[in-house]
Amino acid sequence: MNPQEIWIALSTIVRKEIRRFTRIWVQTLIPPAITMALYFVIFGNLIGSRIGDMGGFDYMSYIVPGLIMMSVITNSYSNVVSSFFSSKFQHQIEELLVSPTPNWVILVGYLAGGMGRGLMVGMIVTALSLFFTELHIAHLGVTLAIILLTSLLFSLGGFINGIFARSFDDISIIPTFVLTPLTYLGGVFYSIQLLPEFWQNVSMANPILYMVNSFRYGILGVSDINVGFAFAMISLFVVAMFIFALYLLKNSKGLRT
Repeated sequence: MNPQEIWIALSTIVRKEIRRFTRIWVQTLIPPAITMALYFVIFGNLIGSRIGDMGGFDYMSYIVPGLIMMSVITNSYSNVVSSFFSSKFQHQIEELLVSPTPNWVILVGYLAGGMGRGLMVGMIVTALSLFFTELHIAHLGVTLAIILLTSLLFSLGGFINGIFARSFDDISIIPTFVLTPLTYLGGVFYSIQLLPEFWQNVSMANPILYMVNSFRYGILGVSDINVGFAFAMISLFVVAMFIFALYLLKNSKGLRT
């Protein structure tokens, strides 16, 4: 395929993926916003007023970056896994695979859709948070880079899950038993400095901890971990998972239901 044909194929997939979730925005964009608003009210206002300061900030300000990141992670992942598995279930993906479209174009198209939804929900949650607290971004570059990398990483995770899934039940296993526990234990609602030394060391094995703290550093300027190391680890995961996803596409692993 020449560059113009590649662009047409890529833009077509991206438009399809964006329209997929914007067409039903009441189901894809509003519920996450309502859920996060409840977190702001319950954890930020009601419980936060009793907790006091954390990390040098009031509790509401401290948890806002984590809640924004949690919404981005969840929606980036769920958009790609549901979209790709639906295409596989309906045998639409087979038409793409037998076409001249390069595998990387197919992958990037689905990733763009997942990132689009994740970042859109993240912006909505950020706008909602302004009704509850003031946000002053300390490091804009770090904030933008980490949210883009995180959205890309979990879009890749959703794509890989979609390849291996054999039924609609399979696409809910990872979010329920892996993502949710790791997110809640990833420093969204607390600083790991409050934990005993043993549990601090255990928490360091949680990859979401690095994403949440890096994003918090970008907004508030505080972090429980080394931000440079966090960027290196996230970038490494992105590269590894991108290569793995391309490998799965090339070898058609699990692409037939």
